[in-house]
Amino acid sequence: MDVKDSNGTPLTEGDSVTLIKDLKVKGSSLTLKRGTLVKNIRLTNSAEEIEGRAGGTTMVLKTQFLKKA
Repeated sequence: MDVKDSNGTPLTEGDSVTLIKDLKVKGSSLTLKRGTLVKNIRLTNSAEEIEGRAGGTTMVLKTQFLKKA
């Protein structure tokens, strides 16, 4: 399965990515700001989602809002 960021760059386990847009977190008052670095990502079963630690919690992020750092 090929997992790619918003620019089409392939992502692998352990990569670091940066947010390209402010994202509101569902179920929380937390907003992840543009430019936030998410280190050591993990791939999921979906090619459109990755798992990473951002804002102090582990969450699933859509690859359309990320670029490889």
